[in-house]
Amino acid sequence: MIILGIDPGYAIVGFGVIDYRNNHFTVIDYGAILTDAGTPFNERLEKIYDDLTAIIEKYQPEAMSVEKVFYNSNAKTVIDVSQARGVIMLAAQKNKVPVFEYTPLQVKQSVVGYGRADKKQVQEMTRRILALEKVPKPDDTADALAMAICHAHSSGSLSVIGNMRIRKGI
Repeated sequence: MIILGIDPGYAIVGFGVIDYRNNHFTVIDYGAILTDAGTPFNERLEKIYDDLTAIIEKYQPEAMSVEKVFYNSNAKTVIDVSQARGVIMLAAQKNKVPVFEYTPLQVKQSVVGYGRADKKQVQEMTRRILALEKVPKPDDTADALAMAICHAHSSGSLSVIGNMRIRKGI
């Protein structure tokens, strides 16, 4: 299964593309979509949409794993990230890629086995699981790969039927 992991943002959108088959991970590609701070916000969103659409068209993922947005102390930041996340979801929808959402707690639990793991622990385990020489930079890229790993570990218990997500065994 080809999985596209996304760490949403508006200045940096991390992405990671992995292939997960028979409990084995193969890294296909990873990187970041970057937008310049001086660019009008609507143009930044357009760049995110266009670049992500090109990534989807190139790799044809079977699933997209996206981090759920959580509120922090800066309301403007969470609103802007939510808008970027909206164009990310739109790119997936327009390209018929099922989207699965995970909280930071779920990602930490899946990758490290401990829901209170810190960022460095998650990045190091991501590096080890994917047999990478070093932790990918920027951090958003490593986080996107962790998102993809989380979905790979969770996908065995999920089935997708149309737009519905159903847990097996329930």
